[in-house]
Amino acid sequence: MENQYAPHEDFVRLYDLYTGPQSIAADLAEQMVGATSANPLLVSTGSDLVLFPGGGASPIAESFRHSTRGFKEMTAVSHLGTTVAWLAEMHETGNPEWQHWASRLIDQANRTRELCNRDFVQKQIAVEAWREQEEKIARLLDYGCRTTSEFLQDCLADPSKLSFDNVREDFLEPRPGSQMAVPFNDVMVATFALTFLDIAYRTMNWIHSQSIDWQKIMVLIAGPSGRPTAGLTWATNNMCHLLWRASGKSLPPERLLIAAHLPGLEVDELSNKEMVEKLEAVYRGYWCKTRVTADIGAKMFEGFPAFVPNIDAAPIITSATKTLAEMPRLRDPDDRLTAISRLRLVMEDPRQLLSNSVAEFIIDELCVQDMDPSRVRIPGFTNVDFPAVS
Repeated sequence: MENQYAPHEDFVRLYDLYTGPQSIAADLAEQMVGATSANPLLVSTGSDLVLFPGGGASPIAESFRHSTRGFKEMTAVSHLGTTVAWLAEMHETGNPEWQHWASRLIDQANRTRELCNRDFVQKQIAVEAWREQEEKIARLLDYGCRTTSEFLQDCLADPSKLSFDNVREDFLEPRPGSQMAVPFNDVMVATFALTFLDIAYRTMNWIHSQSIDWQKIMVLIAGPSGRPTAGLTWATNNMCHLLWRASGKSLPPERLLIAAHLPGLEVDELSNKEMVEKLEAVYRGYWCKTRVTADIGAKMFEGFPAFVPNIDAAPIITSATKTLAEMPRLRDPDDRLTAISRLRLVMEDPRQLLSNSVAEFIIDELCVQDMDPSRVRIPGFTNVDFPAVS
């Protein structure tokens, strides 16, 4: 029998008095929106930062991912390690298409190697944060393409070599005596780190160039970042740490909200004034409504344990560590155990952004080195010698 239940209209009206679009909660939130309309609002999307200065002023923006120099070039090589692993999974699960894809990857890696030289990195990619490192970066990119091509050629000649044991022991983390000069794990760490060095350097410099009152700013991380399940907390979204360090650690954590379900905003959409004004109103309304709830909760339950955001440093792991539930702290650029454990964690833990593998370390290094990227110690790169381009 079909359930004919419906709540009584008097209960619905009582419910809506607090939660409805025309309600006590909405009224108070709107009051807060008006009181904070002159406050700056900083919105971070999956690829851009947009600052709404407040008082109706036009927004200004900075892109930090897909639309910037070097991102595709560096991440293309970062992905080679995982691409080989995907091919191994195809092979081990009986998908014959792995040979087709391996052949295509070999061909493209060999073609790409023709671009892996200092002139191309220096003049075509031309990333400011990589200045004076172009020769070594060219060697890194060439090495990544060459070793991937060579490993897959061996696998095509002898498909039994495309097992996960061999991927680990002959490619990612080669056994002693291997012909690989540098484990591919280091290539992945280095390329991730160099990519994020550029992102952090440009983004933090842009933030420093703005006149931001960090005690008044309203910060929203809006829309998806990476995987739909990722970046939903301070600990799993490196933009939180970046903004906190860019503020000189003065950004109150409670003024930063993460709202993956809110609509994002692309830089090229800023020319649509009407749409931008509507989005700003949505962002400000959401931020204020959320903060009103939190502020009232503190007043209602004073005397009971209070919520305090935890942004403490992550734990350190050792060779005795067998499992991880949270991201461990990378102690220095030569801490391979942690660097590669972080690579594993960002793939296994759906909460993590992939860039979390190196982000926090690079951000902190930039701050310690007074925003001089040439002095930043880069995991998998600074103290690693990549073979000359052949």
